[in-house]
Parts: sequence; C-alpha cells; structure tokens
Amino acid sequence: MKQRTLLHFDHSGHEHAHEHACHHEHSHAGAPELSEEQTLALMNYMLEHNRSHAEELHNIAHALENQGRHEAANLVGDAVHYFGHCNDKLEEALRLVKGE
Repeated sequence: MKQRTLLHFDHSGHEHAHEHACHHEHSHAGAPELSEEQTLALMNYMLEHNRSHAEELHNIAHALENQGRHEAANLVGDAVHYFGHCNDKLEEALRLVKGE
C-alpha cells in the first residue's frame, strides 16, 4: 500500500493536503503511447466532457433545492465547485500543452 498526498479544498475554499493510502497499483505497462496530437485531442475532449458534467450537476443541485432537499443540494453544489477547480487545472494544463 502506497501513501499519496492529495490536495483538497475545505468548505471555505482553502487548500489543504491529506495523506491517503492507495490500495491499488497504478501501472501504465502495456498501455499504448499517445502521440502529441492524441494527447491534445484527449485533453480537449476531457475538459469539455467534464464541463458538461459540471453543468448537469449544477442542474441537479437546483432540482434538489426545489424539492426541499437542501442538504443534498448543498453537497452537490460543493461538488460542482470542486469540479470547477479541477476543470481550471485541466484548462491550465491544456494551455501549457498548446504552448499558450
């Protein structure tokens, strides 16, 4: 079992790191090598895909709020917030890959 440090954001948006035990090995042995074009295309796809999911989750949060499920709506809203941070990181990485 390996220990990994993961960055998290608390409810106020402040960053903090936690150690997490990783119960599985992560190996890329035998995985095909991606070309630069494939890497760029996959990163573009994943960013747009993630943005689409964030929008869907945003709609779910509103639906839950309208159903009176406020605690669940708040949690989904938090997930959308964190999803946004992840998408920002992916977008920044994509800009770097593109040389912008």
